[in-house]
Amino acid sequence: MAKIIINKERCKGCGLCIDTCPKKLITVSEDFNAKGYHFAKVSKSAGGCLGCRFCAIICPDVAIEIYQYEVKK
Repeated sequence: MAKIIINKERCKGCGLCIDTCPKKLITVSEDFNAKGYHFAKVSKSAGGCLGCRFCAIICPDVAIEIYQYEVKK
């Protein structure tokens, strides 16, 4: 399993991460960050993140981090 963390203050809302995510887990917020941009946010159904890191790799602002963890049974 993986968790997506987006730093909304670094994000300028370019949308590259939204287009890149194979599971479509990232959307644009209706809110603004301190610089006045609509920032990217993780949708509420982000439990299906594959951990592929495509969003973090393509982000020009280095605003996305992916954390992978094991689910204990």
